[in-house]
Amino acid sequence: MLTFRDRLTDSRPIIHDGGFGSELFRRGVVLMNSSLASESHPDAVVDVHRTYLEAGSESITTNTFVVSSLHLDMAGKDSAEAEKLAALAARQARQAVEEVGSEAYVAGSIGPSPGAIEADGGTDFGIENEKVREAHRRVMGALADEGVDYLCIETMFSAKEAAIAVDEARRSGLPIAVNMTFKSTKDRKTGEIIYRTDWGHGPGDLLDYLAEGEFSSGENLIDSVAVFGANCGAEARDAAHTGMPYAQEAMLQCQAALDSRGITGKRLMAYPNAGLPQLIKGETVYSQTAEEMAEGIGDVLDAGTLILGGCCGTGPDHIRRFKDVVDNR
Repeated sequence: MLTFRDRLTDSRPIIHDGGFGSELFRRGVVLMNSSLASESHPDAVVDVHRTYLEAGSESITTNTFVVSSLHLDMAGKDSAEAEKLAALAARQARQAVEEVGSEAYVAGSIGPSPGAIEADGGTDFGIENEKVREAHRRVMGALADEGVDYLCIETMFSAKEAAIAVDEARRSGLPIAVNMTFKSTKDRKTGEIIYRTDWGHGPGDLLDYLAEGEFSSGENLIDSVAVFGANCGAEARDAAHTGMPYAQEAMLQCQAALDSRGITGKRLMAYPNAGLPQLIKGETVYSQTAEEMAEGIGDVLDAGTLILGGCCGTGPDHIRRFKDVVDNR
């Protein structure tokens, strides 16, 4: 089996997994913090991984999106449990891989902090930069110790927090993927659609913060990142920028930002929501079926995507269909 770093040099697309929290909900696991399921509902966690692997996922993420000490504090849990839960989640993902007999890669999921950070919101409003850094360090260290194949920094609203996370992640020696979550807006002068996060950060801003070294003692962090991309991204006011159309445009803008800065050798990753969430009879249902999302896969791959999966609302049926489309290209 190729290492993940070597696999990135292959042109064959890698099928990622789908939404994790939504699959836990489907199994009746509803918690204030989904990372706690690794301890309270271990069979369900392993089963989510297993069903994605059986559907064709070649890369799965650990149940650690909200495992950091900052998130546990907000849930009224002991923040000291962060490393223990992260390690447990990594073992559960690996267990599923072994049970299925797969050669899938395990990605250590690193989600955003639960609120604005000092670098964006100032000392009066934001979470202290050092607390953010420490929280990421602890989770990443536990995941690396358990042998994940790469670290997946995801759903980042702040390019500055992403830079802090990359600075910590590079110490693991593992390949790093960084995924932002964008919304569409228009350039008032040109009318061009541009993608920005809730903090106003576009793909180019991420590259610039990484390169300038403000959060890494002056060191350029671009070489530390192997994969750039986007995930999530539901647009409540603009259905044309959800699901695969969102993924396609995000990849085009990520690649354009790389090209404009002369950055080469990076791979792209996209895993969008299954469209818009809708509340139907008390249940959250996403607007795009597996078949509807699959119709846009060719465009997303043509935009340069190597790693393709789904975020909120995508399930094993979506991933199975994604795999069919990719295999038949």
